[in-house]
Amino acid sequence: MSPLSRRRLLAGLGGSLAAALAGCSRPGPPADAPRSADGEQLLPRPYGGADAQVADLRLPAQRTTDGVVVLVHGGYWQSGYDRSLEDAVAADLVGRGVPVWNLDYRAVGDGGGWPQTFTDVAAGMDGLAEVAGEYDLDLARVVVVGHSAGGALALWAAARHRLPDGAPGAGPAVRPVAAVTQAGVNDLVAGARAGLGGGAVESLLGVSPDDDPRGVYDLASPAALVPLGVPTLVVTGGQDTAVPPEQSTSYAEAARAAGDDVTLEVVDGEGHFEHLDPGSVVWTTARDWLLPRLT
Repeated sequence: MSPLSRRRLLAGLGGSLAAALAGCSRPGPPADAPRSADGEQLLPRPYGGADAQVADLRLPAQRTTDGVVVLVHGGYWQSGYDRSLEDAVAADLVGRGVPVWNLDYRAVGDGGGWPQTFTDVAAGMDGLAEVAGEYDLDLARVVVVGHSAGGALALWAAARHRLPDGAPGAGPAVRPVAAVTQAGVNDLVAGARAGLGGGAVESLLGVSPDDDPRGVYDLASPAALVPLGVPTLVVTGGQDTAVPPEQSTSYAEAARAAGDDVTLEVVDGEGHFEHLDPGSVVWTTARDWLLPRLT
């Protein structure tokens, strides 16, 4: 099955994933707000003028938390992929009473690259601050989760406070309290040298790590920005052939050595796209780790 076909299949799982709510629930959005048949409110919110500069705010009918999960999709930062990759896991979270901010961004071939893809993620993260008051979202309980190329962007979003003044994305308005990288390209230098994604890293950043006079990799690669200073889950499938598990294990080792609180989970028997399937072990591992950090 091609990655695109697998993406469509997994995204289609979302409609059947509403789970029973557990524990004490909180009031949802206003009763007169537009809702789906199962009570979810879906609000696309642009944070810029381009079509891809948008995030879907997905609000459950009844909340179990006012915290927010930010989802950042993968696709090796190339055009042709969008936030719909995350629809199934977003539905799983919303079905459990969790608000979701499903973030899109400009990709290579659609106005993205360095620094646009990164500044889009920064602006999209900070866009939460503009809707938090309106929908009673708790910005002190934001967890950012990214898959594959989005894993690198999720870690980068959690590391923005470490960027030097004036760097793209510096000075965050919204800082997550935890981060999850799912089969992430967590070390862009190693990813570029390995030619991951057919040269996707150099396509994103526009330079080789061995010829980088502006120090772009130091500003973009999560491995160069540790310690992030927040609890981090690094999860991957042991049989992942798209992003080698070494991208996870080596990052976890480096982040721990820098002082970060890192949980590493290598799930045997699963690969790359299972992270998008709410029934997979890699997703339930991520979900069970992040939910307590929203309370």
